[in-house]
Amino acid sequence: MKKILLIAIVLMAYITNAQIQFTGVVKDSLGNNLEMANVIALDTVTKTISSFGFTDVNGRFKLDLNKNKVFNIKISYVGFKTISEIVRVIDNDIIKNYVMEEDMLNEIKIVSKMPVTVKGDTIIYNADSFTNGTERKLEDVVKKIPGMEINDAGEIEVDGKKVEKVMIDGKDFFDGDTKLATKNIPSNAVDKIQVLRNYGDVNQLKGVQNNEDRVALNIKLKEGKKNFWFGDVTAGAGASPNEGLYLFQPKLFYYTPKYTLNVLGDLNNIGEVVLNRRDVRNFSGGFQSQSPSNGTNLSIADAGIGFLNATSRNANRIETKLSALNFSYSPNKKLDLSGFLIWSSNQNGQRNINILDYINPDIPDDITDNTTDQTSNTGLFKFSSIYKKDINNQMNYDVIGRFSNEFRTDNSSSQVIGNNITENENATPYRINQNLSYFYTVNENNIFALEVQHLLQDEDPFYVASLENDPNSDADGFDDAASILGLDTTVNQYILEQDRRVKSNQLDAKLDYYYIINQKSNLNFVGGTILSRQNFDSRFFQILDPDTGSTLDPDLNIPNLPDARTTNDTEYSFTDLYTGLRYRAKSGIFTFTPGFTIHNYTINNTQIGITPFEDTFQKFLPELNIVAQFKRSESLTLSYRQQVNFTDVNQIAEGIVASSFNSFFFGNNDILNAYTHNVNLNYRSFNLFNYTNVFGRLSYVKTIDQVASVPNFIPGSVVSTRTNLNLPFDTERFSAFGAVSKTFKKIRTRLSGNYTFNKNFQIFGANTNEIRSNVYSLRPGINTNFNKAPNVSVRYSVSFVDQNNLNLTTNSNTQFSTVTHAPSVSFDAYIWNSLTFKTDFTYNEVRQDGKSQNIFKIWDATFAYRKDRDAKWEYELEASNLLGTGSRANVFAGNIVNSINEIFILPRLISFRVRYQL
Repeated sequence: MKKILLIAIVLMAYITNAQIQFTGVVKDSLGNNLEMANVIALDTVTKTISSFGFTDVNGRFKLDLNKNKVFNIKISYVGFKTISEIVRVIDNDIIKNYVMEEDMLNEIKIVSKMPVTVKGDTIIYNADSFTNGTERKLEDVVKKIPGMEINDAGEIEVDGKKVEKVMIDGKDFFDGDTKLATKNIPSNAVDKIQVLRNYGDVNQLKGVQNNEDRVALNIKLKEGKKNFWFGDVTAGAGASPNEGLYLFQPKLFYYTPKYTLNVLGDLNNIGEVVLNRRDVRNFSGGFQSQSPSNGTNLSIADAGIGFLNATSRNANRIETKLSALNFSYSPNKKLDLSGFLIWSSNQNGQRNINILDYINPDIPDDITDNTTDQTSNTGLFKFSSIYKKDINNQMNYDVIGRFSNEFRTDNSSSQVIGNNITENENATPYRINQNLSYFYTVNENNIFALEVQHLLQDEDPFYVASLENDPNSDADGFDDAASILGLDTTVNQYILEQDRRVKSNQLDAKLDYYYIINQKSNLNFVGGTILSRQNFDSRFFQILDPDTGSTLDPDLNIPNLPDARTTNDTEYSFTDLYTGLRYRAKSGIFTFTPGFTIHNYTINNTQIGITPFEDTFQKFLPELNIVAQFKRSESLTLSYRQQVNFTDVNQIAEGIVASSFNSFFFGNNDILNAYTHNVNLNYRSFNLFNYTNVFGRLSYVKTIDQVASVPNFIPGSVVSTRTNLNLPFDTERFSAFGAVSKTFKKIRTRLSGNYTFNKNFQIFGANTNEIRSNVYSLRPGINTNFNKAPNVSVRYSVSFVDQNNLNLTTNSNTQFSTVTHAPSVSFDAYIWNSLTFKTDFTYNEVRQDGKSQNIFKIWDATFAYRKDRDAKWEYELEASNLLGTGSRANVFAGNIVNSINEIFILPRLISFRVRYQL
């Protein structure tokens, strides 16, 4: 790695020595400096752009030009005539100033292939200026653009902000899902990538809302990709130590100004998952809850089965099936229709060996070996319509539905409980969301916005656990738990079964009225309501004889829970009526938005054997947002908000719920809502004069009456019961994140880091533990972006976790320290305009208290051939996990248990693929 860094430094020094600097200042006829004027140098022989830049706040520009050449210098700025001048470069630096004259026609001519263009809040990148021919999908292009990244979840981030949606020629791509876009859109179809800062969905509200944290991307297609089908079809096969491999991936696109059609397919067992089960369940279709923005945070929990997310780094078998269709149609200029249909099937296998070291000496240490097989079949649909009668009227309607059929089987062994432990879960949940919005501009001073959302959700998880038992012995590992759970211990096998049904019905509606006082200030009056109704029914019982179907309703004997029940029949209702006021005003570089909301909350729940619970209370929730816009590309934002967090029916239903064979949960009817203070400070600077991006974020959250889970272990066993309660202490979280990236010619450097402090509490038996953790991480990186030469990327990540657990009851203290080193290097080259070679290597080492606990190495490589860049056929040989790494380990240190979890991963996979380009 040191050699690679040395080569990069030598290359940078060589390039710098072979060039001169052309600098100057651009002003208007009155002597005012012009910021963000485009300055480019065209090679008069090759007719290509040799260098480009923008003027800074002082009107300065700087270009790096090769010696002994002639360039055409072009300077352009909106509202001014373009300057064009021939400059001969010999071997000395050049300083020259320019004065621009106003263009009465207010026209501007900008070279269309300029690498970067800035128009207001939009930054436009010319894709071909950042690629070298090794790219195949949008994600390959995004990774090479300054300020953009693909995070671990496959989402796009711009200067640390997650991109909200991706559009193609102004049309949402599968409702803007960034992961689907990066994995499927062909790189050769991308002409420009537009970064839309301060993004707003509704034009009528852009001048009255704060959208500083919202970012979207719009992909502009190349001219040859319009009015024609484009895309690619990939088919492949291969081998692995365990089975044969297959892959089939058609990706087809059709775009016209009037309608669009996108067809995606995926069938493989190579571990390439475009949408995993978590992605599908989080597929909101563009729906955003109104509640958090107005101070109330009520989330309907997922009561489904405990499905584990599978990737090539935590599963040893992955099979994927995906069919997706997305369309948009504009029958006229006033109406836009769009929608999608998605069917996704994910099947995977996982194996974990977990070494558990319990801190409490009364709990026996354990080693478990667990094998999991999971299947998730999900169908998604959405239909959207946008009707714009005129510039003053817009109505939107959306409906999205999700239907699933899921299965999970676990086969486990435990040194404490025993062998041949089997768990089976299945569920067929569905969820339907609807949204209706209407925006009406009465006149230039008055705007109304009505937004209504409705959620209907039905979940029916079913659980069965089977454990071996010797009825003639009281020494079985599960016998103590069986006694407390009231099970029949005379059977040869404990068979535990649980039925659950959770129905949710929620309406979220609000009306905003904006009164525009003048060009610099406006008032926002808001009124709304949240109406939520949930029913929770469940039954936990023991099957005595599977052949006859005889069952037993256990008589629970849970310590500290004398009224514990085996059934739930709970009705829960929540109502929030609120009103609020916000004032937005601009003064100089500052924009102030103070405000408040007043809430009237009513909570009711009825459960078997419990007096109906009802609570009504009011809350005044202030908020403040201040933006300092130092210049067009530099800002500082401070925000403060108070929120009230509410749980749903899953947390208050007091009957038993089996989370697994060794963990049983009881809700708490008496828990209160939590109350949070949230402070955020964000800084960003985007400087095209010296190619430097800086982003920083500070965040502080204090939570009062935090709801926490309290475990109680059965003496001498690893089986526990859990309930929840409000912590008697306030919890705190402080985090800081910063990133700096700078480009030197064709070499890009980046340094990012973050720090997180957490103060939390854990109640365990008679003890209360204060847990303080400090997490530090640093991630330097350097990569080249040559158009013809090979490119290399070197990254290094190091993180430190220091945890201090203080027992407030005994005043005893334990400390843990974990360090993770993760360097990586990737290389890609496009050779002879036909061969593409890519490879990347990742090394990961986890050390705890100075001792190495795990070393994890992954090496992947790809070799592809095509006749030239425009060739229809491409042949590819791909290998993953070339080193044959079999497993990796996670190290966890807590106040109850310390664990080392060995996770088995996909073996070495080698496949041959053929791709046909339409």
